[in-house]
Amino acid sequence: MRVRVLGCSGAIAQGCRTTSFLLDDDVLIDAGTGVGDLTLDEMARVDHVLLTHSHLDHIAALPLMLDSVAALRLASGAAPLQVHALPGTIAALKVHIFNNLIWPDFSAIPSVDMPLMRFVSIAVGEVLHVGGKAIEVLPAVHTVPAVGFAAASASGHWVFSGDTGRNPAFWERVNQLPVALLVIETAFSDREHELAQRSLHLAPGLLAKELEQIDDHQHFPIYITHTKPAETGLIMEEIRRFDEAPDRADGSRHDIRWLNAGQTFEL
Repeated sequence: MRVRVLGCSGAIAQGCRTTSFLLDDDVLIDAGTGVGDLTLDEMARVDHVLLTHSHLDHIAALPLMLDSVAALRLASGAAPLQVHALPGTIAALKVHIFNNLIWPDFSAIPSVDMPLMRFVSIAVGEVLHVGGKAIEVLPAVHTVPAVGFAAASASGHWVFSGDTGRNPAFWERVNQLPVALLVIETAFSDREHELAQRSLHLAPGLLAKELEQIDDHQHFPIYITHTKPAETGLIMEEIRRFDEAPDRADGSRHDIRWLNAGQTFEL
């Protein structure tokens, strides 16, 4: 399985694109502004979109992508694009985006029987089989219904936290998986600690407490995502500071790295 990082920023600025990952060439995890870096042909090959939640930075490109590839998909006779999400996320998209006011309802275009897009409800704990991949729906704790994902590969699972605050249930499941790498959000710096808690995001101090829940038998690289562009440098420095001190009795440290748009992982 190939994982291509299209966007991994918590907001936009020059060179900063919001969350989206392309698995092989047919599955998107979230549809933030990073999707805009795909060519038309690449967008047309996407058959499944898995959404962590309904916030704009994770769904902004979905309506635009559908508009861009509509003619290509219709001409090729492609099946409707499958959008997999929690019922609450689907409800939000229907009411606030695909409502024929903000954007056309592509779940009924060109017809209800043969639309360009179909919504598929998912649930925490479910294993989705899409595009020849097995992807488990993981719990997340956020201000709206939200999930993370774990995609299985021959070398272990690619795990994505989604947007989340403190999340014991997530770590309980992660410790049961053979993890190849973890992508986890840290949206705010510690000077915005209270805002992070109120908005159910992580800051470096909260991240440190979350990483303490990783079992001793687990050793995998941890990639930081979703940093706010104005605070990325400070967040990185604060994470380096807490990770300089040994975090376990055996003196080992976490293998913390920085996620960048354009990175590709082969698993």
